[in-house]
Amino acid sequence: MEIAAISERPIEEVYQQFLKINEWWDGDHSWFGSATNFYIEPRVGGCFCEVDGDKQAQHMIVTFIEPNKEIRMLGGLGPLQMMGVSGAMSWAFSVDKSGATQITHRYTVSGYHKDGLDKLAPIVDSVQGSQVARLVEKLAQSLN
Repeated sequence: MEIAAISERPIEEVYQQFLKINEWWDGDHSWFGSATNFYIEPRVGGCFCEVDGDKQAQHMIVTFIEPNKEIRMLGGLGPLQMMGVSGAMSWAFSVDKSGATQITHRYTVSGYHKDGLDKLAPIVDSVQGSQVARLVEKLAQSLN
């Protein structure tokens, strides 16, 4: 799955807002009911995690980082975490010809699930699409 979106904000601002995942991720897609508990450590081996007191979840691990350009992570989000699958995610940022920032989000999941992954793919794609839209919406709010 690949989703592309555009923000009028400078690439550095887009990247910094991306890292503030607790401000734009949908809390309906968290383990403990609130996105305010999310964080990303922008370093290799860093955690995309959720902490609510003693309750903790590691969603993904950062495997590549080039500030203001791309961050990659490995792991299964949500119910994928307990399946025999592997997920690879990338968020890439570039400047287009007009000077706007292009956000390109990719999430690839492969592996085995007894019921197959075909039924899950549209759901995962929809959730990821809504997350990209929320990031772009948060960035647009900063213009006002």
